[in-house]
Amino acid sequence: MKNLSRFLILLATTVFLSCGDEKKDEEKVTIGEEGTLETMETTGEEEMQPGSNAVKSQNGVVEVLLTGNDAMQFNLEQIEVKEGQTVRLTLKHVGELPENQMGHNFVLLKKGTDVTEFAQKAMTAANNEYVPQGSDSVIVNTEMIGGGEETMIEFEAPAPGTYTFICSFPGHYVQMQGEFIVKKA
Repeated sequence: MKNLSRFLILLATTVFLSCGDEKKDEEKVTIGEEGTLETMETTGEEEMQPGSNAVKSQNGVVEVLLTGNDAMQFNLEQIEVKEGQTVRLTLKHVGELPENQMGHNFVLLKKGTDVTEFAQKAMTAANNEYVPQGSDSVIVNTEMIGGGEETMIEFEAPAPGTYTFICSFPGHYVQMQGEFIVKKA
C-alpha cells in the first residue's frame, strides 16, 4: 500500500508539472503603516486586473482575495499581516473545471510542517476536504471548491513568523503554495 501511495504521488506530480510550464510573475501584497497597501500584479486567469488590490485592511480586519485557476496557480505567493489581526480570506476558483477534477482549497500550515509529507497524507483524505483528520499541522483551512465557486474563512493571525499555505488537492501543492508572513503588531 505504501509503495502504491508513493507511485500515485509521483504519477500525480509528474502529470501536474507537465500540464503547464508558464512562469508566474512574483507577487507580493503587504499591509504597510496605517493600513496602506502595496499593489500587486496578477497572472493567469484571475478576474482581478493588474495593479488591483487583493488585500485590504479596514477596521482591524484584513480582507484577502485569493484566487486559484485551472492552471493550478494562486494569484498570491505572499500574504503579509500583523500578529493578532483578524483575517477574512475569500478563496475564489476562477477556472471552469469541477471540484473533482481541479478542486482548490487554502490550508495554512504550522511552522515546521513538512509540506510534502503533509500533502502525501492529504491525498488519502478526499472525504475531509483533502485535510487529514486529526492532523496537528493545520492552523486553518477552507473547504474544497470547484470552478466558479468561492468560500470564505475568518481567523486570527497567529504568532509572528513565516508559515506556508497550500492547496491540498492531490498534486497541487507543488505549484500552489506561498508564504503567510506574520509581523509583530
